[in-house]
Amino acid sequence: MLDKSVKSGSISTANVSSQEIARFDALAHSWWDPNGKYKTALSFNAARLGVIESQIRGKFGLSDNEALTDISVVDIGSGGGLISEPLALQGAKVTGIDASSVSVEVAKRHALMTGAEVTYRHMLAEELVAEKTQFDVVINAEVVEHVPDQEALIKQCASLVKPGGMLVLATLNRTWLSYLIAIVGAEYVLRYLPIGTHDWKKFVKPSELQQWLPNNFVLRHQTGMSLNPLSGQWKLTSGVPVNYLMCFEHVD
Repeated sequence: MLDKSVKSGSISTANVSSQEIARFDALAHSWWDPNGKYKTALSFNAARLGVIESQIRGKFGLSDNEALTDISVVDIGSGGGLISEPLALQGAKVTGIDASSVSVEVAKRHALMTGAEVTYRHMLAEELVAEKTQFDVVINAEVVEHVPDQEALIKQCASLVKPGGMLVLATLNRTWLSYLIAIVGAEYVLRYLPIGTHDWKKFVKPSELQQWLPNNFVLRHQTGMSLNPLSGQWKLTSGVPVNYLMCFEHVD
């Protein structure tokens, strides 16, 4: 693993080859390029990130201009850092974990470029639970539809939330419209995603997420997200037939 303290130009001290460093840097640029092949995903991330930041500020009584100073956040399935890094740059104390070692390295490299202070770790949620650590905010975005034991993951995420904290869950609803848009449209027609990215049977209804949570988690906010196929931009919607995000509060 590349240590986050290792900067470009001092890679001789890292236990990784210079060729690997170059590959991670290239991936970091690609994943974060607003005009690149992942631009639709970046637009989607901007929409959901706006909701997440707003909900965190509302929960902890912060204005739009105040930093998220000392608010502890864990991003479960942090990928290339698209959620972790902006929150860290807002002042939050962020940990990002991911099952993919490549994703962790890409996120670390991009954080070095921007100066974002994020602790990235290559691990699973259940391993973090075993450490008996809790956070003010736990985020699990677009991950649950990719795991075999979905209920277990949601319960693990809930156990990581401090009393009085917040849990953010985002995924795809299991509806006929989500099949048409997220699979037929996004994968086969528009090719926004590689074919086989999603399995419609693994999409999760909002009611199922709520059933898997302990009774002391109360829904705070819910929004849908819809893509304009012509502009490639995402907007927030009151309906949740395809992509949606839910924020829960851990009440004592």
